[in-house]
Amino acid sequence: MDVEIRPRIGAGPFRLGMPVGDARAAVAKWGLFRTLSSDEEPGQIVLRQDRFAMDVVLGFTRGALSGVELVRFQHEDADVRVLLDGLDVFRIPSGDLFEQLAERGHIIEENDLGFDALPELKVILANRSSHAYPVDEEGDPLYYDYVLVADRI
Repeated sequence: MDVEIRPRIGAGPFRLGMPVGDARAAVAKWGLFRTLSSDEEPGQIVLRQDRFAMDVVLGFTRGALSGVELVRFQHEDADVRVLLDGLDVFRIPSGDLFEQLAERGHIIEENDLGFDALPELKVILANRSSHAYPVDEEGDPLYYDYVLVADRI
């Protein structure tokens, strides 16, 4: 399964600005995730892909999709690629991905909280999970485990 991050547009079948009803229809049509939680007029819809233990969170502002959060799969053998500019954000070590994005001309702003922002793309990458993902020699997470594409960051 490939999920393409389209900066300033959306991710997978979800387009920023789409109404809640269209987002629900896209979930049903996509058929790869089940809805874990959602209110009738949601602030967010939480989706889960059980086979790979991967989550997607759709955030809404005034009834329109304003952000798509993707949380890295928990099974290392998952047949999933989350692509930004053709690069797999959850499989390329975060340091290497950072360098490759910079080489492609993207400005990356780091902060002390572990969030790396690509402001011109309205994308945030992070290592924020307590799940036991692979780590490097220093014990830091090897890969990013979270990506947000939003209408503003």
